[in-house]
Amino acid sequence: MNAILESVDCRCPLADGSVLTLTASRRPRAGRAEVKCVVPDDARLAERMQQVLRLARLTEAGFDSRDQVVLSLDRRPPDGERGWELAAVLADRTVRGLLRPQASLAANGWSDGWERGRVDGNTLGAVPAGDALLGGAGGLPHLGLLSGHADPSAAVSTARAWFPLHSGEAGSLAWVEVSVHPLAGHGGPETLEEEQTIAAPDQDAARQLAVRQVLAGARHYDGRALGRWRSVVRFGADAFAGRSWELALVMADRLARGREFVPRGRLIASGCSGAWHAGRVDEVDGLAPKCALLLREAGPGDRILLPRAWQERLPEGYTEQLRTQGASLACVERIGII
Repeated sequence: MNAILESVDCRCPLADGSVLTLTASRRPRAGRAEVKCVVPDDARLAERMQQVLRLARLTEAGFDSRDQVVLSLDRRPPDGERGWELAAVLADRTVRGLLRPQASLAANGWSDGWERGRVDGNTLGAVPAGDALLGGAGGLPHLGLLSGHADPSAAVSTARAWFPLHSGEAGSLAWVEVSVHPLAGHGGPETLEEEQTIAAPDQDAARQLAVRQVLAGARHYDGRALGRWRSVVRFGADAFAGRSWELALVMADRLARGREFVPRGRLIASGCSGAWHAGRVDEVDGLAPKCALLLREAGPGDRILLPRAWQERLPEGYTEQLRTQGASLACVERIGII
């Protein structure tokens, strides 16, 4: 462990020749959020910064919840500028003692996969970087190199499942993706709640809470699944309603954790539950349009899971029709090895 400072500055050179300064400070958490971010006149960007840090922390071996880190930008960056992302990650890790303090810390880099420790590139192009660390090929391609370690994405397992969207008679399939990273433990004095290890970026507060509750409940049913993973959940659809996605989320999580047989094609599921901790699968609305959609979309190797309560109400010959298309169907009342 490196020396821990109370405050760290990290510069971020920009393509227009100007420099942003990020300041990270550390204080006792005292029941507050583990990360707080401040950007002048831009609350939305502050939320994005908080999301970047939380996702990047998923690649760390442990989690110390005793301190709160407060990050601030000295000014609002130009629209579309993302080079500050790597600078924020470096400042956050340095102020928590995970990286060796430097007399002059500077960086420019961005990523669409911080939860995998990936650094996709930088925003400087041909502009001289000075002493700044640049993200991407030829610079820092992944966060593991900061400590001389292997690419952390090698330890991440990712799986997708699909669920039906419908509006009247029109609809489509949407996907939900779960990435899990082994959780080695944390240094805080209190027990880390399962829901604290689950992130759902780009979702509103209500959907994030629902995702955490569903996964925490379903993992409780697994017996030994709690306290072992850090997880990121992403949805392919921008907006959708209802709870049909819940069973697909649970199945994607089980696939990512090696708790389910992998189908030859896609795993497509529709179902919810009022008691995921008991492994129960309840029915959802829209049997007729969803069955029609699944019949249109199903292909060779696809595995379709529907609630057990639907089995007697499926259209006549429905299972056989799916089989002729190379897909299989199971109506389930509990999760497990399906």
